[in-house]
Amino acid sequence: MATFVLIHGAGDVGWYWHLVEAELRARGHDTVAPDLPCADDSAGLPEYADAVAAAIGDRTDLVVVAQSFGGFTAPLVCDRVAVKLMVLVAPMIPAPAEAPADYWVNTGFGQEATEEYADEIALFYPDVPPELAAEALKRAPAQSEARAGEPSPLRAWPDVPTRVLICRDDRLFPPSYLRRVAGERLGIDPDEIDGGHTPALSRPRELADRLVAYAAEQGLRGDH
Repeated sequence: MATFVLIHGAGDVGWYWHLVEAELRARGHDTVAPDLPCADDSAGLPEYADAVAAAIGDRTDLVVVAQSFGGFTAPLVCDRVAVKLMVLVAPMIPAPAEAPADYWVNTGFGQEATEEYADEIALFYPDVPPELAAEALKRAPAQSEARAGEPSPLRAWPDVPTRVLICRDDRLFPPSYLRRVAGERLGIDPDEIDGGHTPALSRPRELADRLVAYAAEQGLRGDH
């Protein structure tokens, strides 16, 4: 049995993962999906990693899964606890000591063709059922940027098997952009899934299938 440690993105909460959690638990796995202190101006990446580590407690056989900006927190968690696998979904992929605020310029964001979208639903949730998209926006806290200019405490990418899963219809991070960044920064050829930037809401079963398959490759199978 794996414990899937699910890290949400910027301006979000652990609820983002609730449909995926149900799917993973139905397959005999454990899950943890903490709320990060997104709205707290005093909290930075170390405090985000603290929140995840505290939620993990003494659980073992960990698969850390990070969505979007959660990619900055995931490798810090892997430096603190023993992790079997890290999976980055529609992610930001930080370089050592990189400040989140510098990520966009450093990765050449915008080099690939991007479009302007009228609102958050059109950008983040275009393929999410309307009632779920509305609930996601209702629950979303403001994302503090007070410490976004601080360098990440990440010294080197952790020695943990890593998979990158990109979304074919992602309007925020186009597939061509993420393929390039994953190749440049991790030497990884990403896997792909259908859908937009938030597959945990639009395609929870398909995403869970991918995560369970990745875990099985590491010898972690459900308990029933």
